[in-house]
Amino acid sequence: MTKDNYILAIETSCDETAAAIVKNGRELVANVVASQIESHKRFGGVVPEIASRHHIEQITITLEETLSQAGMEIDDLDAIAVTEGPGLVGALLVGVNTAKALAFAKNKPLVGVHHIAGHIYANRLEKEFEFPLLSLVVSGGHTELILMKEHGSFEVIGETRDDAAGEAYDKVARTLKLPYPGGPHIDKLAQEGDETIDFPRAWLEEGSYDFSFSGLKSAVINKLHNAKQKGDILEDKNVAASFQASVVDVLSTKTYQAAKEYQVKQVIVAGGVAANQGLRKALADKFEGEEIELLIPPLKLCTDNAAMIAAAGAVAYQQGHRAGWDLNANPSLSLERYANRSLKQS
Repeated sequence: MTKDNYILAIETSCDETAAAIVKNGRELVANVVASQIESHKRFGGVVPEIASRHHIEQITITLEETLSQAGMEIDDLDAIAVTEGPGLVGALLVGVNTAKALAFAKNKPLVGVHHIAGHIYANRLEKEFEFPLLSLVVSGGHTELILMKEHGSFEVIGETRDDAAGEAYDKVARTLKLPYPGGPHIDKLAQEGDETIDFPRAWLEEGSYDFSFSGLKSAVINKLHNAKQKGDILEDKNVAASFQASVVDVLSTKTYQAAKEYQVKQVIVAGGVAANQGLRKALADKFEGEEIELLIPPLKLCTDNAAMIAAAGAVAYQQGHRAGWDLNANPSLSLERYANRSLKQS
């Protein structure tokens, strides 16, 4: 009988101090997230130095709460996983050095995890993967279509050429004077409004699965500025609805087309924008009646958390991947480079 394994994971890539324990890569045992939203709200975005300081203050408390929630000790764990990148370098360093210290002190294997791989594997806490699968990753810093043919294999078939979808949401939200973080507020407003403005959709060249949201962002901002200068009144809820309609149309259409072309068995959505109700509905409508299974994680697993890092770390651990004591924060770590490095270690 195969022995159960328990992975403790640490996530500090941006403004959430998080720790979690996952059993056998699929069963969530404990999950604790200390949010910093209130600290960054007055600045309209994340301030890296403040984020790092909060991580230092919260990391020990978060770990203690996680172990308490699980009723476990460090000695009960099989390995320690940590986000090594991408993210804010100062924030990442807090998590990486904490994980290294724990692993060294308790003689536990150390596993480095790519942040986006974590977002993808959050879905495995809900349903086992079936390959090949396609993942749509949408967050503040990433918009990518990733093909997976097996565990630990990531092929980027489409990515943003400028602004990520979440970044466009935040910039439009600031122009509308909505609170930080702006994405959820735009989503909520959009549910109340109507698509009364025909904003552009950047389809790019035929056959491309890349994305571009810079032009859309500029079109929305220019529309608002021009209306203000002319004294015209635009209802925020209709602007939000029209903007969101453009974003989700492009995201859902390209995801559907790629899923059909690559003949995948599953489509999974990952990242903070996966919580967006407009995107969830658009994708559900696209794949209704199709044999392709659509997986979208519960809201608590969409935003940054350590459960997803533990889920991805468990697969890496089972495949024999181990990080050395020279593991360092890598703020610009690419997913494909991470995957290729892992394959070489196998």
